[in-house]
Formats: sequence, C-alpha cells, structure tokens
Amino acid sequence: MKKGVLLVNLGSPDSPEPKDVKKYLGEFLMDERVIDIPYLARTALVKGIILKTRPKQSAAAYKKIWWEEGSPLIVLSKRLQKAIQKDVEIPVALAMRYGSMTIKKGLQELVDKGVDEVLLFPLYPQFAMATTETITVLAEELRTEHFPSLKIESVPAFYNKPDYIEVLSNSIKKYLEGKSPDHILFSYHGVPERHIRKSDVTKSHCKIDGTCCITPSKAHEFCYRHQCLEVTRLVAEKLQLKEGAYSTSFQSRLGFDPWLQPYTDRTIERLGKNGIKNMAIVTPAFVSDCLETLEEIAMEGEEIFHEMGGNEFTTVPCLNDDAEWVTLLSKWINNWSVSKTQMV
Repeated sequence: MKKGVLLVNLGSPDSPEPKDVKKYLGEFLMDERVIDIPYLARTALVKGIILKTRPKQSAAAYKKIWWEEGSPLIVLSKRLQKAIQKDVEIPVALAMRYGSMTIKKGLQELVDKGVDEVLLFPLYPQFAMATTETITVLAEELRTEHFPSLKIESVPAFYNKPDYIEVLSNSIKKYLEGKSPDHILFSYHGVPERHIRKSDVTKSHCKIDGTCCITPSKAHEFCYRHQCLEVTRLVAEKLQLKEGAYSTSFQSRLGFDPWLQPYTDRTIERLGKNGIKNMAIVTPAFVSDCLETLEEIAMEGEEIFHEMGGNEFTTVPCLNDDAEWVTLLSKWINNWSVSKTQMV
C-alpha cells in the first residue's frame, strides 16, 4: 500500500470581505459539532441572527490581520506542509475543515498520487468535538461515499507527548528570552461546558468541579478541559515556572450558555487590576497563528491589559513552521510510514 498524509487545520474565509466571511461562518457555525443544538434551532440561530450581524464584525477583524499573501492561518499551514514535505518521502497534502480547501480535495489529491492509506492529521494538540472529532467524522463520511477503497488512520491527541511538550516549551523559552514576565497566561480556545460532558466516555466523571480533571479517568482521553490543563502543567514543569506565576484561561466564547472558565478577557483584566505590569500570553490550542491569536489576543487582549494599568504585553507566537516543530512532525510521520506502530 502507498501511504500519504493529510494535514487538516480549521480553515479561513477566501478573503476578509463580508460576503466571504459570511459564507465561511455559515459553514462553520452550522456544523452540528460546533453549535450542537437541533438543526432547526441551529438554523434559526445561525441564519436568522448571527449571519445578519457577525460577518461585518468578523470581516473588520480579519482585515486587521490579513497578510498580503492571504489568510495567516492558510499561509502558515502551507509553509508547515511544504517544510514537512521536504523531510518525508511520502506525499503530504493540506486541507481545511471549513472553506474552499476542503478535506475532499485533500483526499483526492493523495488518491491521484496513488495513495491508498492515509494518515489523517488534525492539527490540534487537544481533542474536542468542534475540532478533532468533526474532522475525523467528515473524513469517514467522505471515504465511505467517494473513496471506499481508501484506508484512513487518524492521529490521536498529542497534548501530553513528551517530545511535543519539549518543542512547545523550547518555543516559549526562546521567544521570552530577555523578557521577564510577572505572569504567563496559557489561553486556550473555549468550548461550551456541555461539550465536555458529551465527550465523557464514562458518562459520569466530568463534573467540571475542580477535581475531575486531576483525578485519573478514561474520560481524559477525550476531555478537552483536562488536556488543556495538562499542557499548562507539563510546560510549567518543563520551564520550572513558579506557582502563581502562570495560569490557564479560555477565550472566544459565543452565546449565553456556560463555557469553560476562567475567561481570557476577564483574566487579563484581573491581572492588570491586581498590579501585574509585564505579562506574556501563550495559545497552545492552536499550532498556527490565526484570527483568535493575532486579533483577539495580540490586539484586543493587549488593549484590555493596558487599560487596566499593565505595561508590557507579550504574545508568544504559535509553533507555526518553527524548525523544531517541523522536525518533530516529520519524525512522527516517518515513524508511521515505515511501520505499523503508533505514530507518536
């Protein structure tokens, strides 16, 4: 069998214009694993309310961070894919869960190169319904309908793999060299609390009560909250961060239902009010910089911090196409391509 790899990231509008942003948001928000309410209610919410106002606001935000080459997330993902391809012999394709760079196109590209066994690689360190799961479910649907002879193997969450933690820690350490932040905030993309409970394979462990995420359980394999907290713990341990000099928060909430807390914007506000003058913020739920890191954190977050009396606000870039990150991904892929053992 000929093997190939399909890297999959979130996606982006084709342009920062409202019409393209509206099309993108419509696809994204109508995903039943993103807004997990009944179809008719989801349609009424998304098409009847959100898409009437949100596209203009989001388009304005995208315009602030759009690069000459295009969407930062797309540009950075392409750079990553090209860098990996130089280090591996099997074909490496790139797709997005939403937008014009579809997973179907990515699979077709590999099939056209003679590939019949695909390593599906969601570019998310942690598992979540709205990220990893929606990618793997759609890929299986596409395989069944269009590529029945194709074999697809998915990469599991790699949030706690020692070599990933080392690469992430080295990246943070390198970027903060010469800086002395009073506090490092680990900000992860938020999800509704109900997503955590829905992903609980035990149906009883996840109570989001402050103890369940640190109590060993099979539920942790699919618990986004536990996996985020574990990344923070492992990186803090690797960097020898002092207790109280770092914390975890969650950003980008939508709607009125309870989302994972504490919220990033309120945490930044609190840190500023409490006298923190020099802070750094890391976003380990993303491997590529995007709207949520470049605008929501690096622009809005910094503005909040300064308004609360803070001085220096440092946004640590995502791994993007960092050389160590490329080397690690290439090593994992090469391990998979030459053996039947688990990749990581």
